This record gives sequence, structure tokens and C-alpha cells, in this order.
Amino acid sequence: MSKKLLGAAAFGVMMMPGVAMADECGEVSITEMNWASSAIITEIAKFIMENGYDCSVQKVPSSTTPSLVSVAETGKPDIVTELWINGAPAYQELQDAGKITTAADVLADGGLEGWWVPRYMVDANPELATIEGVLANAELLGGRFHNCPDGWACKNTNGDLARNFGLVDAGYEIFVHGSGETLATSIGAAYESQEPWIGYYWSPDPLMAKYDMVEVDLGVPYNEEVFLCAANAECTAEGVSSWPVGPVKTVVTTDFASREPAVAEFMTKMSYDNDTVLGFLSWMEDNKATYEEAAVYFLLNNKDMWSGWISEDANKKLAEFF
Repeated sequence: MSKKLLGAAAFGVMMMPGVAMADECGEVSITEMNWASSAIITEIAKFIMENGYDCSVQKVPSSTTPSLVSVAETGKPDIVTELWINGAPAYQELQDAGKITTAADVLADGGLEGWWVPRYMVDANPELATIEGVLANAELLGGRFHNCPDGWACKNTNGDLARNFGLVDAGYEIFVHGSGETLATSIGAAYESQEPWIGYYWSPDPLMAKYDMVEVDLGVPYNEEVFLCAANAECTAEGVSSWPVGPVKTVVTTDFASREPAVAEFMTKMSYDNDTVLGFLSWMEDNKATYEEAAVYFLLNNKDMWSGWISEDANKKLAEFF
């Protein structure tokens, strides 16, 4: 562990402004989405681009919907990573318009999304694992559905589906969290106190590795038309749908792909299976580590994986660190 922590400390020095040279690559902007897995993946990509390709990298704090609005209006950022496209209608529009190209399935297994309740509640009341049980037991579940923050496309999806499934009529408040951190904290606080909780969450995420949650069976199949409308703030869905296993992509602007083909090629290969993501998320949680330290942990322990993503020249440059 001492080697890992030393590497993490060195990471902060190596990433200081002015350390990385930009002679070969130039300037690159990449999203820093406001949830843990994406933030760590961005740090990994940033480290490789700066130290393997000599890029000057700017992180752009964002989330799903604002990142695509920015690409549509300004052509920036150059790279959008961990884009959960089930909740992003603008993704297909931008691709059809030739403004972006899909580089890779950054989460190779896809993302799992849905409505969840804690295991201890289902153990005591098995009916809570079904939508019928949820509707009949608003008081037992605390009368509050925990929704995504503003800027996350899942906020729109949950809002329409919660209304159409009848949660509002059944007495639930649809509570919009201020950030991904407060949404996560609400699960941890409920679990530690064995209190009621129901709401949206996703995997891979450190909380899903730490806490035993049960996905609510919504009792209907995935309906693409309903789901895509629900995800769109300008469309009000009238039907119901389950959540599908979601494709999670890295996309780059077409301008960037032609301007920086070597880095764009790296992006086509950067892909993680969910066990790997859960592994570095759990390590971060257990060690109270930062995103940067979790990125170093991954790089130190998965060279066989990431060395295959990058060019021979980039591997040579990174050899001095790993």
C-alpha cells in the first residue's frame, strides 16, 4: 500500500499546471461528470493524455444534459466520457448531425439503472420489491422518492415514470436532490439507521458494492418510445416502462477526432468491465481516497489493461511512472 500511496502523492505533482508539455497533442477538453466512476475515469484519461501524449488537458465540470448542450452550441468539450445514452436524447441527434462520433463503450457491460429499496426493508416486507407493494406502502417507505439532481437526464425520466406509475397519487413526494453526493448520502444515512428509503440509483457505484439494495420490479417491459420521451424535458411521457441495461459511451467531437487522431484512437480502446470499476470504487471508499488517488490505484494495478489502449510511444513515456 505504501507504494500506491506514494504514487498517489506523486500524481498531484505530475498533474500540476505547466508540468505536461503540449508540443505534440495540443489542448484537449474532457468532461468531469459529477459522479464517482466518471470522475475517476476522467482522471485516468487525463493522466494518460498528459503524460503519454503530451496533451494539455482541461477538465470541464458537467453532467449528462449540459455536456451535450455545450457540444451542440460550442463544439466543446472535445471528449464526453461515461455518457449514459438511455437518458440522453440529444446523443442521437448530435451523432446524426455529424457533430460527434461514438468512440467506445466505456463501461463494457453497460450500466444498471432503476428504482431501489434497502434489503432490510424487503426482508421485513417482501411486497416492497414490486411496484404494487411500493404503491400500497407510501407511509412505510417514508413517502419520499429520491430523484436525480437537475442536469441529470434521469431526473426527467423518473419524474414522468413516477407520475405515470402512480407514485404521486399514492402519496409520494418526488424529491430532487441537489447533487449526486446528497443522493448517495441519503442511501448511506438510511442504511446506517435502518430507515425507509426508495429512489433511483445506478451501478457500478461504490454504494452498490457497500450496501445491499433490491431493485424494484416495475412489472412492465422496457418501452423505448415511452422511455425516450420520458428522458426528454420537452416531451411528457404518458406510458410506463422499465429501465433497460444502459449503453454507456465515450463520445468525441468530429473536429477533435480529425484534429487529434492519436488521442481519439486511444479513446476508442478505453473500456472497463464493471468488476474493474467496482474494484477501484470500493478501494476509494475503503481508503477515503480522492478521485486522483483512485486513478493512480487503477494505473498501478492494471497496466496489462491500459497499456493495450495506447500507442507504443505513449507506453514508452509512461514507463517512467509505472
